[in-house]
Amino acid sequence: MPRPLTPPEPALPNHPRVVVDATAVPADRGGVGRYVDELLPALAAEGADLAVISQLHDVAHYEALLPGVEVLSAPAAVARRPVRLAWEQVGLPALARRAGADVLHCPHYTMPLGTALPVVTTLHDATFFTHPELHLPVKRRFFQTWTRLSLKRARRCVTPSAATRAELVRVAGADPTRVDVAHLGVDADRFHVPTAEERAAVRAHLGVEGPYIAFLGTLEPRKNVPALIRGWSALDDPPALVLGGGRGWDAAVDRVAAEVPAGHVLRRPGYLPLELLAGFLGEAVVVAYPSLGEGFGLPVLEAMACGAPVLTTRLLSLPEVGGDAVAYTEPDPAAIGAALAALLGDPAWRTRLAAAGLARAAQFDWRACARAHLTAYAAAAS
Repeated sequence: MPRPLTPPEPALPNHPRVVVDATAVPADRGGVGRYVDELLPALAAEGADLAVISQLHDVAHYEALLPGVEVLSAPAAVARRPVRLAWEQVGLPALARRAGADVLHCPHYTMPLGTALPVVTTLHDATFFTHPELHLPVKRRFFQTWTRLSLKRARRCVTPSAATRAELVRVAGADPTRVDVAHLGVDADRFHVPTAEERAAVRAHLGVEGPYIAFLGTLEPRKNVPALIRGWSALDDPPALVLGGGRGWDAAVDRVAAEVPAGHVLRRPGYLPLELLAGFLGEAVVVAYPSLGEGFGLPVLEAMACGAPVLTTRLLSLPEVGGDAVAYTEPDPAAIGAALAALLGDPAWRTRLAAAGLARAAQFDWRACARAHLTAYAAAAS
């Protein structure tokens, strides 16, 4: 859990009262959960006049995370997603009005369509349009529909990168003057150059002794993990490849993993708790993230903050995050293998990337992200 930023600034005068809907946060706190849990304390630290609506089981979490901030509970039934989506249309705006909202922030694509409250909606990426084949059909249709609805009905929309805003303009007809960019940040308390103890703890957890290449993310098709495995498999006597993250729905990963040559070490530890991530990323000889498209690319930023040399692609928002501080590859297996071989064979290059990554990661912080959101809230309220 992100640590509360204390002491929070007093609420800014003439700032709109913002109610944030946290009911879409999943139990494992991945994705939108990471975004909401990092953004809220940064907003409080910036002096936002804030209230939060959460699911019943998250009330204590947000009360601890946000001392002095009003936390309201949605009905217990919204734990079921269909109920939550229905409640969002009528129950959410009513509860937001009770909390004195001037602006309602819906942080995950959907929003109440019939409310008179100004709504700000976060649209995290455009790959449902640009790479529809990488998403499950039901999920693709759902998020395409809600992205278009929110672009039309929300007073403002927020995206995590300029690349995502540009794609939404191109493929979904977004009005760029009503879409604000708020780059995500990195929690320096959580993601930092790891200590010797953190390195030892992650090695004990993984059961890996020698050097390893790390990947971190849900194993879904757009992460391009089968191509990573194939590119790594073509190398002679490479370091182990460790795939950290939830299993996801990319069936090709299992098939390609079964073809790994004898003598190559592939580890799939699954979901890694937050307290192990600095050690996992910072201890890796290379962090490989050959994604086919991201709305932002938080694992790239977090790996840089941990002092790891990073290999990624130039697709969508990833160069906006990595800049000149990471190595790039085309997304096919041959290119990934060649890029890995070049990095593994050049320790000095890896050292330069690690130093450049640390400097670039320091440019992204959640307080700046919060200030960009405050600008969007003020514009929505006006």
